[in-house]
Amino acid sequence: MVGKVSERVLLREGLERTDNGMKQTSWPDVAPINQKNYYTDYMKRDDQILSLRLQAEVNRDRLVQGARDRDRALNANGDIPLPIDDLQGDDGPPPQTTYLDPTKIIVIHPGSQNLRIGFASDALPKTIPMVLATPYTQTESEMYEALPRRQFEARTTEQEYGEEWSRKYQKMCNDLKIDMRANKRKVLPNSKDLVVNFNRRTEPETISQHNDPMQVDWTDVKQGSNSTEKPSAIFIGQQALRVPDDSVPKYKLWWPLQHGWLNEDDYPSKSQLFNDLQVLLDRAFRWELGLKKSAEWKQYSCVIVIPDLYDKRYVELLLDICVEWFEMSRISFIQESIAATFGAGYTQACVIDVGAQKTSIACVEDGLCIEDSRINLKFGGWDVTETFMKMMLFDNFPYQEINLRRRYDFLLAEELKIKYCTLSQANISVQNYDFHLRAPNQPTHKYLFKCYDEVILAPMGFYDPSIFETNTKLRGRRKLVDRSYNAYEVEAPDDPGSAAQLAILALTQPSVTAVATSFTGALNDVSTPSKEKSQPFNFLARADATPGTSNAPSPAPEGANTPVPPPYIFGGSRDGINGGSPAPSGPNGSGTPAPANGTSLTIPGAAAESLQRSAKSLAAERDAVLPLAALDIAVMTSIQNAAKGDEKKVRELLGSIMVVGGGSKTPHFAPFLEEKLKGRRPDLADRIMVSPSAREMDEQVVVWKGASVFAKLPTNDSWITNFEYKMLGSRVIYHKALWNY
Repeated sequence: MVGKVSERVLLREGLERTDNGMKQTSWPDVAPINQKNYYTDYMKRDDQILSLRLQAEVNRDRLVQGARDRDRALNANGDIPLPIDDLQGDDGPPPQTTYLDPTKIIVIHPGSQNLRIGFASDALPKTIPMVLATPYTQTESEMYEALPRRQFEARTTEQEYGEEWSRKYQKMCNDLKIDMRANKRKVLPNSKDLVVNFNRRTEPETISQHNDPMQVDWTDVKQGSNSTEKPSAIFIGQQALRVPDDSVPKYKLWWPLQHGWLNEDDYPSKSQLFNDLQVLLDRAFRWELGLKKSAEWKQYSCVIVIPDLYDKRYVELLLDICVEWFEMSRISFIQESIAATFGAGYTQACVIDVGAQKTSIACVEDGLCIEDSRINLKFGGWDVTETFMKMMLFDNFPYQEINLRRRYDFLLAEELKIKYCTLSQANISVQNYDFHLRAPNQPTHKYLFKCYDEVILAPMGFYDPSIFETNTKLRGRRKLVDRSYNAYEVEAPDDPGSAAQLAILALTQPSVTAVATSFTGALNDVSTPSKEKSQPFNFLARADATPGTSNAPSPAPEGANTPVPPPYIFGGSRDGINGGSPAPSGPNGSGTPAPANGTSLTIPGAAAESLQRSAKSLAAERDAVLPLAALDIAVMTSIQNAAKGDEKKVRELLGSIMVVGGGSKTPHFAPFLEEKLKGRRPDLADRIMVSPSAREMDEQVVVWKGASVFAKLPTNDSWITNFEYKMLGSRVIYHKALWNY
């Protein structure tokens, strides 16, 4: 080993050091970061976020203004008032630092069939059909096939309505007879024959115009949409539904929202869809709320009710309309289930919102919606109307020409459903009924008819959705408006989802289970497992359950595969979708049944396949599945995902089930659902309680009423100002929403 060489030797060899000690560059030296101890506070303080900083400044200004007001009072009276904060103490209510005038807050609840709008100070909202009528070359009855769908050239009734649907209908009739006999109800053996024969022989009675006291005032398209304004080519709401089908010029109805999301199927372009939604809200402000001048809108705030499982594009669209189009000062959003609990005064509840074309279920606890409990089913009151008329036509309904695409037939069908549909077996009997057909420019016709079990079988479709017509519900989905994607991962969709909704999708298409399980497992394959990450399909806690293990993958034994558990189906009846599944083992009906088709899907293979696919393609596969399930199964699925295995919480939620929405106004709806749930969980039959909206309020306005209560809260940090949106855009919703946006 060579030791240190002296400078004399280096000089003799010509290797002496000749540098002058100067730096090789004029750039300053940057000391390396100590990897064991470094820290940054970037985006970790509230004052670094614009929306939170502005909110803090507003609160500080309020405190300063309050101090100035006290000083003025002190100088005016010469007395020193006692501070209110000291009198109240730590446990007292905080003082109201601000006052929101309820007459300056507009509450909007858009739906697929109705728009409910009004001021926060109003007792009840204005209800407007969510529809526009504009001049068009053809009416909707001329453009589309008749509803209910049927083959007019068929020789037999079964062929006219489809043999498969006819078999389902006959099976439901037979099951109802068996159930009624079991409940000691009187069942006449020839009831159906009496109805069919009477309806076949009856003929309509013509009533002259001067003898009809209930004439309909049809919209005069030549006069205009409002008598106080100039004639307009656009009609909204009830005026649009009353436009005659044979008007000159012809008008077509446009529904901006269908099945709980934007109606992309009927619209040719995205701009027309957005413009119709803007025009509908604009006319509602001017005609229903009396805000004629758009300059007044800057003084108003707005609270908008959105679904629990929402599309972010839809929320951003509503925010953009309110800020850019209406120029409102502040906007806030609230979810439907949270608004329902505000309106009914519940602190913990499982909310079932039965709308016209969708049914949403969510569990709410302490003013927040439990994310994994959210379910959105694509059927509602409109499906009951269509199925009711289809069953009546199958039994020789005297008005065989009915077409729900025609406006007056649509209103007639809704009227018949509201009058006669029920879920009480005590009201099932062969009776004579009548209705009046009022068509524009035609004399009134009075029809006599009989009905029997159609009035209960149609709303029972909530528990057997296969009887509904669902072929066109997904048509045109994502045709105009693409899904929302993550700001940092452009290929990762970020629309909200839930474990309960995933289980409902797996009922229809079991392959979604494998895709979701493998993809979720691949994403969660990290060293530190996430806290309280729910398992989508482990709904019930079992006494003999295996303790949870780490998220680290472990090798499978040779010659054996790990099966992916299919979604749990509560109860042992086969009346669910796709024929149901056998009852699981266990004392409480808990456990995971074996795959129905006898095959097992291995996690390693599915995971390898899903890793090769993008998150976008997986989301597209889930979007291609229509969420349908029996209502009682969906409720139990939502509650079990909310409880996350806590049996005490399951009992609490089963005892506070609330039913709201116009589709739930069918007589005996809540008691019928309660009996179904007791059949699913007989061990908790004494604790299950399903109640309609509290305080004897109309089920249709509970959500709107709750949103108006929310709008009047003195302390509310969810307001989005006009300035914040113009500075941050839609990103401001992430900081302002009360839930995990």
